[in-house]
Amino acid sequence: MTLSQVSPDVWLAVGYGLFLLLVAHALDLAARRTSSQSGQWRSGGFRYHADHDAWVCPEDQWLWPQSFDPDNRVMRYRANPSVCNACPVKDTCTTHDHGREMKRNVDPWPSSEAERFHRGVACTVVVLALVWPLLSMLGDRSLTELLLLGGTAVAVALGSWPLWSHLRHTEAGFPVHVKHEALDVSLEAARSAAEAEARRRTTYGSDRRRTPESGDSRPAGWSRLGGGNGA
Repeated sequence: MTLSQVSPDVWLAVGYGLFLLLVAHALDLAARRTSSQSGQWRSGGFRYHADHDAWVCPEDQWLWPQSFDPDNRVMRYRANPSVCNACPVKDTCTTHDHGREMKRNVDPWPSSEAERFHRGVACTVVVLALVWPLLSMLGDRSLTELLLLGGTAVAVALGSWPLWSHLRHTEAGFPVHVKHEALDVSLEAARSAAEAEARRRTTYGSDRRRTPESGDSRPAGWSRLGGGNGA
């Protein structure tokens, strides 16, 4: 049997499978680019230096690793609070007094839930690309038609292997000297630090000193002339 004698529905199944394979890779590529652009937008002009494992802000200040979140697979970096608080553009960068924080996913794409969802969509399209050629092989087919349909199924399976192999969660290494700290713990630590800072500020003598409207702030028994015992 020659190729010219192959049934049109076989050619349709072959074209359908190969076309959906291209669609799956196009969807995955579009999602990857969107994720990359979103990450660049969130960085806000900050540049990551892989050789130092640190970020540099637009004001040329470094943010060094602070903690690793094992739940979200995120490395957190923080700038020196004293530097941030004295920065002339602090109001446009962060509202916190404990330094600007940056995050970086330690796993390759796709690792987050949103990224894995988009990869799952691409893999679902691949499954659809396999269904028609495989079902078409169940009919009364010639050897040439079976070879075409089987070859298409193999091509789709091999072409989609990178999508399937990267879908699983990839463990990645991280600096052992960086402490592990989940997001809830990090937020609680920031809240505690803010409360401690507020309490520390209220211990200044100027804060405890009463205003003239509230009366004499001198201790009882104090005498300007006697220095200790009033008349």
